[in-house]
Amino acid sequence: MTRWFEGSGLEEDVVVSTRIRIARNLENYRFPQKMSIEESEKLTQEVLNAMKNLSSNHNYKFIRISNLSPLQKVSYMEEHLISPGLIQKSDLSSFLLRDDEMVTIMINEEDHLRTQVLLPGLNFEDGWKHSNDIDDFLDSFLNFAFHEDFGYLTTCPTNVGTGLRASAMVHIPSLVMTGHINNLIRGLNKIGLTVRGLYGEGTEAIGDLYQISNQTTLGEEEEKIIEKLKNVIYQVINKERNIRDELINRQKNQLEDRIFRSLGILRYSRIISSKEAMKHLSNVRLGVEMGIINDMKFKDITELMIGIQPASIQKRFNIELNKNQRDIERATLIREYMSV
Repeated sequence: MTRWFEGSGLEEDVVVSTRIRIARNLENYRFPQKMSIEESEKLTQEVLNAMKNLSSNHNYKFIRISNLSPLQKVSYMEEHLISPGLIQKSDLSSFLLRDDEMVTIMINEEDHLRTQVLLPGLNFEDGWKHSNDIDDFLDSFLNFAFHEDFGYLTTCPTNVGTGLRASAMVHIPSLVMTGHINNLIRGLNKIGLTVRGLYGEGTEAIGDLYQISNQTTLGEEEEKIIEKLKNVIYQVINKERNIRDELINRQKNQLEDRIFRSLGILRYSRIISSKEAMKHLSNVRLGVEMGIINDMKFKDITELMIGIQPASIQKRFNIELNKNQRDIERATLIREYMSV
């Protein structure tokens, strides 16, 4: 199991995970887009020296992106431990990963530092506490770029201010299948929130998984940003659950047919792409969440959603596979789990 996913949180039938990310930059360094390798190395060492002073029950592993194989890079991203942007700067970037995989400190992504706390279920309170503690610690050893009027300075203007991005990954298949998702996205955009795909900005929402996060970080305190987002997430949860109830009351046969067709495909397919598998796993997860399927756990289905991604499949066998080979091994892995 992906280690950050081992715990539990609230509202897990809809909310898969909560993430708090804080962006920071150091004074007297150019932004990563303009840095030389020498500058990036100096900054990295400054961060590592600061981390030596951390008193914690957890250990951190330092990993340079340049030391990872292409497969390893994508695998870390598929497990949501690092961002897609970090692996695009192999010569400059690195990260510190806590042993429980709930905390990642990314170095020289879009900003000098991006601290990520990732927790299962809906858990903004613990996520913010962990993030704030780490940020306060780093602030005591590093000189963050800060402006009295604008707050923390970042590469992208939308992150200026608090530098905070809070998000929840939600599984909302009922909103998708009934066509309510487009109105939801438009409504959230109007109140300063954004909806993104499985791996964040610029990625596709597959498996009916969406990330909902704050869009602006300037002019509001961190706690108010998080509280606003939390309230909206609860509205999304209630909307998804209400539509599920409507579907089971009005279209029970159609809903069950959809779920059990997907279960059959997953149990007996010999070749399946990641996109098709995600669609059917989403339907099966919905069936588990609604009590239509009783011999599976929806958290196991979500873990399978992570484990069937292209790099993760290859990591499982520790070899590079072509697309057809991946599709075959993916089907085998799913059959093993879905076997009766």
